Amino acid sequence: MNKALIIGGGFAGCSAAYFLEKKGWHSTLVEIESFLGGGCKTHFYGGHPYTIGPRHFLTKDESLFDFLNQFTPMRRIPDHEFLTYVERDPGFYHFPIHRDDIPSMPDREKIWSELDARGQVMPSHNLEEFWINSVGPTLYDKFVKSYTKKMWQLETNAEFDAGEWSAKAVPLKSGPKAAWTEAISAFPVKINGYDDYFDVATRDADVHLNTRIEAFDAENHRVKIQGEWHVFDAIISTISPELLLNDAFGPLRWMGRELWKIVLPVQEVFPPNVYFLYYANDEPFTRMVEYKKFYRYDAPSTLIGLEIPSLTNKLYPYPLKKEMLRAQQYLDALPERVFSIGRAGSYDYLIGIADAIRQGREVAESL
Repeated sequence: MNKALIIGGGFAGCSAAYFLEKKGWHSTLVEIESFLGGGCKTHFYGGHPYTIGPRHFLTKDESLFDFLNQFTPMRRIPDHEFLTYVERDPGFYHFPIHRDDIPSMPDREKIWSELDARGQVMPSHNLEEFWINSVGPTLYDKFVKSYTKKMWQLETNAEFDAGEWSAKAVPLKSGPKAAWTEAISAFPVKINGYDDYFDVATRDADVHLNTRIEAFDAENHRVKIQGEWHVFDAIISTISPELLLNDAFGPLRWMGRELWKIVLPVQEVFPPNVYFLYYANDEPFTRMVEYKKFYRYDAPSTLIGLEIPSLTNKLYPYPLKKEMLRAQQYLDALPERVFSIGRAGSYDYLIGIADAIRQGREVAESL
């Protein structure tokens, strides 16, 4: 039987294990943490369930929803709304920016004038130009400028030159206030979130938690663990490709997060249908999440998570052209039967849960 090594036990790694077993491969999965699931693992604080950030399921592919739903019953969320707090107004407004909110803004006349003056769509060479050309300088300054610089710790948003910056980059929305009107938005029904899927997907694999790979030899399909080399017929990695190929083309740039958790003595804080809030000002945090909204957890208190940009961990690939080109060098240099998938492995900020499942399936099909 062919043997595959899977590095990392998040959605991409667990999905690869599931589909490889269906193709007759035997998988060994190594995970540096003490649990499977990565950022989508359900933890508990003060009795409340939470994930590292709002890990809701998004896809336009009904078959991927159906696949996950058979292992982890899912609840569709058709009314999922975001709000952004603009301190200078002060006010809470929908994001993506919504036309219906403009009349309540104190500088609405200036905003309408800028929207009317846009004329034909101008070419955009970076994120700053994209937003100013799309909604004018005032709305850009309110909603995007400080938030994005804070999120990525950049001096200017003109550094974002890759051409595709966010899955939420709808410049100005009309109609429904829900953020996701063209995709399935969903979250697991059970209190343990996605955890059942990770167990089912890896049921036939050899899973090694708390396991660190000490050295990589991708060319020869082998890794060193606890001083011994282990050889496989294929390697599927979900960690950064720079690690897999020993920094051959230099380090890639990453942004991380710290999560501050606060339990409040009230049953619910956010308005109905609002799942999290963005903060587009000078405060250190970028987003607040009320996890009860996702889990529908019944309790007299509520858990709020504050997300703070950090360089202490590697969670988000930078959507900058020079970084993406360097990452592509790594991906192009992968030996035969060595794959790099998932958000980290693909070095693609836009990779979500559904994409990770799809990539795991595609790897199995290619083998």
